[in-house]
Amino acid sequence: MPTGYSSGCWIVSCRCCIGKQIHGSSMAAFRTRAAMPRVRRFYPGGFQSEMNRREAALILGVRERATMDKIKEAHKRVMVANHPDAGGSHYVASKINEAKDILMGKGKSGASIF
Repeated sequence: MPTGYSSGCWIVSCRCCIGKQIHGSSMAAFRTRAAMPRVRRFYPGGFQSEMNRREAALILGVRERATMDKIKEAHKRVMVANHPDAGGSHYVASKINEAKDILMGKGKSGASIF
């Protein structure tokens, strides 16, 4: 047994408490802690042949019935991360713009070459 460790001691390697020692009753509390939720921040990819409201909402990361302000804010946030002038893809940028148009009720403009 390494020096400095007692028999009732546990070394924890989870994300929130790496390397901390937990003794006796603290281990029971550690085991019953609430699980951290997994959050997906962006749409994982793969586009349908014709975009619908559900896919548009997934691309922008908003609800299908989001307000115009939330849609505009989400569009700006996603476009900053994927703008073609900053090294992003023209195809992805056109899909993001199409998603905004669909959610704002404008439908497909038909101007996209993709």
